[in-house]
Amino acid sequence: MTGSSPPPSPAPHQLDLVPDALLAGRAADGDTAAFEALARRHGPVMRACARRMTGSLADADDVVQESLMHAWKQLDTLRDGAAVKSWLLRITGSRSIDYLRRRKTHADLGDVDQGVEAGAGAARQDHPETAALSGSRMDALKAALAALPEEQRRCWVLKQFNDQSYEEIAQTLNISTASVRGRLARARITLAREMEEWR
Repeated sequence: MTGSSPPPSPAPHQLDLVPDALLAGRAADGDTAAFEALARRHGPVMRACARRMTGSLADADDVVQESLMHAWKQLDTLRDGAAVKSWLLRITGSRSIDYLRRRKTHADLGDVDQGVEAGAGAARQDHPETAALSGSRMDALKAALAALPEEQRRCWVLKQFNDQSYEEIAQTLNISTASVRGRLARARITLAREMEEWR
């Protein structure tokens, strides 16, 4: 049956198979479809990052939109197209912190809770008999994280949940890599002491 339906648009989802480096290059040249493909590919992890940092789904959506707009304008500063994912996550982390500063409130531990719960979820499903022990351990970890100074907690979340390097964390938080190392070292010592009974 041949109706008067509009001609199909060039399948944008074919771009989903194109490597990051090529998409980033095309996007830097003004190809909006290539940038949309990058946003589709990395948007979920950006949103998860923003949610952990802000503790709110609604705020995370705002942060991701801001981050994507910023990334679109700054694409010409991206030196290595293959590293676009970590670049986008760095922007998202930085925008999340800006958002929290504008809100003039400290992030609650909702971000940490989400990440800790996500990590524990699979273990609970695979081994129901360990659910109570796992839940108690997660509660202990959340309590230990809650006791950390905010700057140490932010470094720890970016390292453990977002898998950012020391250099990326330094850029996100606008501090030196030496400060990142120091804060992470202090956070790990405190957490190791608090979690001793769970080893």
